[in-house]
Amino acid sequence: MISLLQVQDLHVAYISGAGKVSPALEGVSFDVLPGETLGVLGESGSGKSTLALALVRLLPGNAEIQKGAIQFEGQDLLRARPRALERVRGARIGLVFQEPSLALHPTIRIGKQVSDVLAAHEAASRAARHQKTLQLLREVFPADASRIADSYPHQLSGGQQQRVLIAQAIACGPSLIIADEPTASLDPTTQQEILELFRMLREKFNLSLILITHNPPLLAGLADRVLVLYAGKVVEIGPTEQVLGSPQHPYTHALMQSVPPGLDEPAKDRKSRLRVIPGEAPNLAVLMNGCRFESRCTDRMEQCAEREPPAVAMSEVHAVSCFKYGE
Repeated sequence: MISLLQVQDLHVAYISGAGKVSPALEGVSFDVLPGETLGVLGESGSGKSTLALALVRLLPGNAEIQKGAIQFEGQDLLRARPRALERVRGARIGLVFQEPSLALHPTIRIGKQVSDVLAAHEAASRAARHQKTLQLLREVFPADASRIADSYPHQLSGGQQQRVLIAQAIACGPSLIIADEPTASLDPTTQQEILELFRMLREKFNLSLILITHNPPLLAGLADRVLVLYAGKVVEIGPTEQVLGSPQHPYTHALMQSVPPGLDEPAKDRKSRLRVIPGEAPNLAVLMNGCRFESRCTDRMEQCAEREPPAVAMSEVHAVSCFKYGE
């Protein structure tokens, strides 16, 4: 099957006013197939949000894509002109951000905000856009789309605001949606409702989805594959069942060990002390020779501090960057 999105050797850095370069992504490569959900997993500061913004070239002014390739539906997005990018963003690639209260305009009614997305990409009458807006809101609010359309953002809950962002993201029939921590500020019940909505929309519209999160359990049952980022590097990528169920990279294993027990676990387990990953993520502004996880890794070896580990194929679909394998 031909990939919908192909990312090859992507390097992104932030540059300070004094010219100091801080790498944020280095050598990131992956692809996304039509109808596939790829989970991107990592701690805060691992480069997840930078990756999301780089894919559609919405990085802030102090960030720079230094090299790499991003091919989407056969188009090179790194060489695309601004007009061509405008036709991709919102129309072919939908974005869902983690803070809907910041993404939505506080003084514009919800219906108008969804309609404005349609107006930016489709030539249609105001009446036609109004009808399509209500149709889109019914996809995410089956019971009260009309009330939601007439509401202001502050009149909605966090989960309802997130559903509005999803309605905007699917408005123009994209083939890919990038969701950056879409459930981060929601309670567990609402999180599951939003994930179920993504699952339903993916099946109904044959969408591809990049779901970015720091919470591994959110990817179980939804993501087909998981890409694990650490300090701007891909340390593991493979099928969800393998990466989450039998993680091979020490960082992925440590992440899974740090997941709090669920409410269905025995009470004695829920009262136990949470495991943490010792140490801190490296300062990417300081040049490093070895593995970026070396200082925090319980399995580190001498060569881990001397050079970066290569990606090792555990199978045709599962790769890990660690000296524990392949040598």
